[in-house]
Amino acid sequence: MDATYPPEWLCRALLDRTDAGIAFLDVDLRYVYVNDALARMNGLPAPAHVGRAIADVVPKVDAGEHVLREVLADGTPRVMVSSGQTRADSPHERRYWQGSYFRLEDETGKPRGLGAIVMEVSADRESQRELERARERLLLLDAAAVRIGTTLEMDQTCQELVDLLVEVIADAATVEVLSMSGGEGRRPPPHGTLRLRRAAMAARPAMRDKMRQFGVPGEHVDYQPGAAIPRCLETGRPVVSNLATDAELARAAPNVERVARYRAAGIHSAMTVPLAARGDQIGTVTLVRAGMSAAFDEEDIAVARALADRAALSLDNARRYTREHAIAVELQRALLAAPATESPHAGIDVATHYLPAGTSDLVGGDWFDTVALPDGTALLAMGDVMGHGVEAAVEMSHYRSMLRIACGEPGSPHELLRRMDALLCAVGSERPATCLLVFADPVRGRCWSANAGHLPPALVTTSGAVALLDVPPGPPLGADLGGGYETVPLAWGRGETLLLYTDGLVERRFEDIDASLARLAALRLPQASGPLDVLLARIVQRLAPASPEDDVALLAARQRTRTRPVDNSRQARRPSL
Repeated sequence: MDATYPPEWLCRALLDRTDAGIAFLDVDLRYVYVNDALARMNGLPAPAHVGRAIADVVPKVDAGEHVLREVLADGTPRVMVSSGQTRADSPHERRYWQGSYFRLEDETGKPRGLGAIVMEVSADRESQRELERARERLLLLDAAAVRIGTTLEMDQTCQELVDLLVEVIADAATVEVLSMSGGEGRRPPPHGTLRLRRAAMAARPAMRDKMRQFGVPGEHVDYQPGAAIPRCLETGRPVVSNLATDAELARAAPNVERVARYRAAGIHSAMTVPLAARGDQIGTVTLVRAGMSAAFDEEDIAVARALADRAALSLDNARRYTREHAIAVELQRALLAAPATESPHAGIDVATHYLPAGTSDLVGGDWFDTVALPDGTALLAMGDVMGHGVEAAVEMSHYRSMLRIACGEPGSPHELLRRMDALLCAVGSERPATCLLVFADPVRGRCWSANAGHLPPALVTTSGAVALLDVPPGPPLGADLGGGYETVPLAWGRGETLLLYTDGLVERRFEDIDASLARLAALRLPQASGPLDVLLARIVQRLAPASPEDDVALLAARQRTRTRPVDNSRQARRPSL
């Protein structure tokens, strides 16, 4: 065998059996030879290539002929990717080839043409594109995780969703949600129609004015049978109308009157995606494209579904929170309504104020109570059960019940706290609570107090100054720490107001409690001798945030100018001053 030139049969085997397309072209870039693999790629028999230019054989391929001429000119081999479609059938929307091109020379070094070795890489490019799309989708979902669901407020979450959709794949977007309340106070929708509430809307700057004609967030929209949104809710799948005709738009729209306005706004394509989580329907999100924007493709549908699924979980959390928050607030209000709103003594004026936590937080277990004691004095109580939600509100009622049971026996405030603590530990209370008790005797102008881990009471003087009263705190009730409570006397003159409150009034996140209490003590309240409910409202306005992170409960008590005499035969033991 010649060591310089392989035998002809070996050359033929290499050319015919390889999967790579091989071609020889002359200096005018006309085919001189192609192997069977390249002939199959191009969808044309090998003999039909000979003598023809590349553009004649594969006119829909970007062959990069200028690169091939550079190879002919300088003799430097080059690798190039070309793309397009040939005459051969292919499952790929666009095909890609990687080719290696080198100059062919005769014995004298004169250029005689080009050699080309071509491999189709369409599948690899498609896989790469899928990976890139998956990576982009993950990045988008990461952004959605940060930007969608920043609060437990449904409409805010819906707005965050449409804002992101308009940034990435839509010219405008809206969210419609199924009403949780059933639309009380409104006429029922016409028979056969579906009513939803528009929770959010967003549009690109060029579309904002045009979209306003279709309504605003907060309004209710009735959808005709067979419209896109009812169909989406029925099937649980996206409904896409790309480059829709007037007839198609009329079927998809809430009503046929919308079609003319859609056309005037330049809307040509729409996609409606369901919002559902944990097996429950929440509503839909609708995306539209207008003007020169392309129609929605499969990738757009996948992105919209992924973002809708992400938002639906946040919306479901918000919806569940809204329900629980409403139940807890109503339960809290019902439990606090009476009898604490009535004075426990003819010689005392009492007022209370309760402000539930803001929409981002569950209500807590704040409570207050007033009790007329058998000895003719009055009990003022303020407490705070640890935790939030319905469970804390229910546990709060247990503490009030325990307080009234413990009041059945005479004793000092610290003895009453000890009895309550023993009762709660005996029944195995799972939620400790703070509690501040004040025994008030308005006839003699005296009062005594004991504290189970609560903030100190305050005294509002007739001049409007606020002073914190020193009542040493013992451990919270129900913590099974063995008591350690102490009764101390408090000075309480006529015209002065005793103020009991929970931590929601003064505490702020990341602030030392001493600074919080100092803010209360720094208050100056003009006309402090006016009505107690007005005084409490003024304190809340000055101290409590507009949307408190925790419940705020207050109780104010003031001695009346005249008091009726007390039956001394009912007088029980009290600490001497």
